[in-house]
Amino acid sequence: MGRRRWRTAGSALVRVILVWAVSTLTMLVLAGVLPDFRLQAAGPGGDSLTRIGLTAAWGAGAFGLLSALVWPLLVRALLLVPALVLGLLVFFLNGSLLLIAIGLIPDGHGEVAPETAVVVAAAMSAVASATSTALAVRDDEAYRRRLYRLADRRRRRGPGARARGADRPAPGLVFLQLDGVGHGELRRALERGLMPTAAGLLARGHRVMPWRTDWSSQTGASQLGILHGSTFDVPAFRWYEKDTGEVMVCNRPASAAELQRRAIARTGDGGLLTLDGASRGNLFSGGADQLALVLSLSARRGRANRSRAGYFAYFSDPANAVRTAVSFVAEVGREIGQSLRARARRQSPRVGRGGLYPLIRAFATVVERDVVVAAVIGDMLAGRAAVYADLVAYDEVAHHCGPHGPDTDQVLARLDRSLALITRVAEHAPRAYRIVLLSDHGQSPGETFLGRFGLTLKDLVRAGCGLPVSRRAGRTRSGAEARAAVLAALHRPVEEGEEEYPATGSDPVVLASGNLGLISFPDVPGRAGRAWIERAHPALLPTLANHPGVGFLLVDGEVLGPGSATARLDRPGEAEALLAGFGPGAAEAVRRTDSFPHVADIMVNSACDPRTGTVHAFEEQIGSHGGLGGEQGQAFLMWPPELSDPGPALVGAEAVHHVLRRWLREADGPQVPVAAPAQDSRPETAPSGILPSAGVPAQDENR
Repeated sequence: MGRRRWRTAGSALVRVILVWAVSTLTMLVLAGVLPDFRLQAAGPGGDSLTRIGLTAAWGAGAFGLLSALVWPLLVRALLLVPALVLGLLVFFLNGSLLLIAIGLIPDGHGEVAPETAVVVAAAMSAVASATSTALAVRDDEAYRRRLYRLADRRRRRGPGARARGADRPAPGLVFLQLDGVGHGELRRALERGLMPTAAGLLARGHRVMPWRTDWSSQTGASQLGILHGSTFDVPAFRWYEKDTGEVMVCNRPASAAELQRRAIARTGDGGLLTLDGASRGNLFSGGADQLALVLSLSARRGRANRSRAGYFAYFSDPANAVRTAVSFVAEVGREIGQSLRARARRQSPRVGRGGLYPLIRAFATVVERDVVVAAVIGDMLAGRAAVYADLVAYDEVAHHCGPHGPDTDQVLARLDRSLALITRVAEHAPRAYRIVLLSDHGQSPGETFLGRFGLTLKDLVRAGCGLPVSRRAGRTRSGAEARAAVLAALHRPVEEGEEEYPATGSDPVVLASGNLGLISFPDVPGRAGRAWIERAHPALLPTLANHPGVGFLLVDGEVLGPGSATARLDRPGEAEALLAGFGPGAAEAVRRTDSFPHVADIMVNSACDPRTGTVHAFEEQIGSHGGLGGEQGQAFLMWPPELSDPGPALVGAEAVHHVLRRWLREADGPQVPVAAPAQDSRPETAPSGILPSAGVPAQDENR
């Protein structure tokens, strides 16, 4: 044991010396290149090469020591600064540390301009990080220590961390949600070799199956159901509530907090992660005590908001800030290049990708990914029993580039690399971890409603009501989760431009959630019946139902289709026949939504081509979800062989919640309370579609 400790200490000392030497050489090169940076005394003659080298070594050592000792304290003190501002402030603080380090060089042999110090500090941090990582590639202990630096150093054991009567902690569970990756898209990525780590899991025994979402096939409903066990009264991504006069939006922090409160009140339980759990990058907390980038808590101020504490775990290492900043800039450039290429090729369908979108995409695919992955690493190294994390990169890119193509292929490959890092960390964690992959919904491609027909759903509704329509068609902005994450990071929790309190009166409120539209009449108390709508606006329902971009309507217990087709939901078989082209279980999903207290007066689902699965989003999205049609309703669940089979079919996010609860109990981790009986019954008619591990060949993770 003593020999091993000496060997470890010697190896660490060698790495420190090598990193110091590389940093010294970097400082010498920068001093020779940058005009406002010198490492020798002023005046004629200067210093000898030996003296300059010693000066560089002194400065590099002082900078490294300050970065190791002072930097974590600085970042912790600045946690109240908005996250994106902190990411920029990192460079100036890093430069300040370099100025201090240069000032510590004896006899004034070093001098650097403040603006040059920022550049020098960034370059030295990046080189030192790359050198340290390269030296640790074949050293497991060094690699583990590097991961500890990325993680929260406050290691602890929570309730239920150890199995009763066992010496080792019980196995933990890590749930990684690949936002928007449908079951079909996952299989295509595996077959094309885009996700070798996921394929390797399948080759080692994992199995994967589809699960069917509710009518509201979007992250708000699905994640609320998965984490809190209830999707009741979540009819869409955004909807109007007549009793309060407010628009609920799933990615608005205040709405997310209210939805979480309602779910807890309905189930009588805090959530999936109540005992020694961690929630990372999610809309909802799941009852976890450890939080990072959780939207439902991001509107809080002061110490009660621990959601942003995950930024400290990441930015406490200045090299992380430099690496993420470089990747951020590269992603912005990649998005601009891809957008220009799509425009030059006259690619169709296509949506606008200008303005702030390149920055939003880079935040989702780089900053949020890096911070969430670092938080998960910290949770595993701290030995927490259950971790649920959402990676939103694919969903964000698919909305604007389409679900299939080279743009999303690149994102899937990078997500797989994040998965590879997490699986390697599991080998160094103080407890065994079982990794579960899942998604919250899929994505359906198709030209937007506006692009295909030249008007928005709101324009069509106003025309059907005999109201004036603007000659210039407006655009419904995409409601992707990444935009809300950016606003939360900037401490601006409410989406700008959203109609939080629509104008009262007789004008209908028209909202869009992917390819699902919602129409409400605010001056009608309660739910407007079909008879009232036909009397007040006789042309509205025929105008909507017979439009080629509309698939069907739900109006007070009745489904209306093209050509005066009508089906009552309380008559067995009628709705099933009318909605057959929208996939299995469509009628049951519509029937359940019809029972919600806040269902809109008119629910509009876009048309769907059953051959191609294409739909028409009422938002500016060419890859969309939120309603019925195509692959958007087919999410996936992948689990290790140590866990029990989920069953022949999973219908709805609540069913997934019950499976995850069972797996937590099987792992002998947190003793999650048994859920109350489900409030509604769901038929299990969907095919299981389990993909056996033998169907996917093993692939090299390092390829």
